[in-house]
Amino acid sequence: MQYAITFIPGDGIGPEVADAARKCVDAAADVDGFSVEWDEQLAGEEAMNKHGTLLPQKTIASIKRNGVALKGPVTTPIGTGFRSINVELRQQLDLFANVRPAKLISGIASKYSNVDIVVIRENTEDVYAGIEYDTNTSSARKLIRFAKRTTGKTIRKDSAIGFKPISPYGSRRIAEFAFEYAKIHKRRLVTAVHKANIMKFTDGLFLREARKISDKHKSIKFDDRIIDNMCMQLVVKPELYDVLLCPNLYGDILSDLCSGLVGGLGIAPSGNIGSHYAIFEPVHGSAPKYSRMDKVNPTAAVLSAAMMLEHLGKIKAARNIEKAVASVIKEGKHLTYDLKEKNPAGTKEMAIAIIRKIKG
Repeated sequence: MQYAITFIPGDGIGPEVADAARKCVDAAADVDGFSVEWDEQLAGEEAMNKHGTLLPQKTIASIKRNGVALKGPVTTPIGTGFRSINVELRQQLDLFANVRPAKLISGIASKYSNVDIVVIRENTEDVYAGIEYDTNTSSARKLIRFAKRTTGKTIRKDSAIGFKPISPYGSRRIAEFAFEYAKIHKRRLVTAVHKANIMKFTDGLFLREARKISDKHKSIKFDDRIIDNMCMQLVVKPELYDVLLCPNLYGDILSDLCSGLVGGLGIAPSGNIGSHYAIFEPVHGSAPKYSRMDKVNPTAAVLSAAMMLEHLGKIKAARNIEKAVASVIKEGKHLTYDLKEKNPAGTKEMAIAIIRKIKG
């Protein structure tokens, strides 16, 4: 059987780590008896240089045609185009669920010994909706007057104003996704993260909808934590937590915190999943200063590729990649500088070591 997958190399270190992930997929596919046809497309600086746009429509069309993409990190140029190419992709394709696992792998130095957390982050609403009005604009001044008239509260006249939309629909579907994920992956607990004690209408709505959905999934335990307390809890006793259900901003912050618990962004994979399409990519950025240096850790991209294969139903191939990564890290011989101080390996060397394990 053959699978068509959109491949977006990205910018900076993107092509190096994405190519490592692609080769790991090909190796796992060969072992498992299927093949992949890669449909390479551009986004980011390279797309701007070649097509005059950061996100060509042919890239969007490819993802819609294939249903799934493996993507390297991209650079969003400052002062032009989208606020974020990643956010634009998520919104255009309605990739409402951001899945970010943080699992400690034996062989990685950490202050902790038992961390296995998955952050499920709503991807399309909250402050990432990108609705803002700059300081001293007529729109901002109108909103300031409106707030004064309807609430009696005074906002400084030169304030910039932003919106935080959270809907029942968006909250329900991400909560349903989190509980279904917990069920499929045999997880025991879903914890909703919020600031409903202060933001009673927005975060309060998110929490209420999460509680309603939890009533439909009695086999999965449910609780909730205020965002600041959640940060403290994760640092002190992360082993108590399992699946974190978060609005957009809190999920972004907590996923980086959780990656720090297990060794850093170099091993942090992610998937952006919607009802029809999905994109898998490392959590880390494009780090242009390391571009073409054959230096950075490919693990996050490789584990993102494993998530993609699981999404496609190729469970055996996905587990093969995960076990290969864990084996290489545990052996400690072919690791990049962030995991090994003395005589570190390069990106290609670590990828080759993983591929050898995949092939057995």
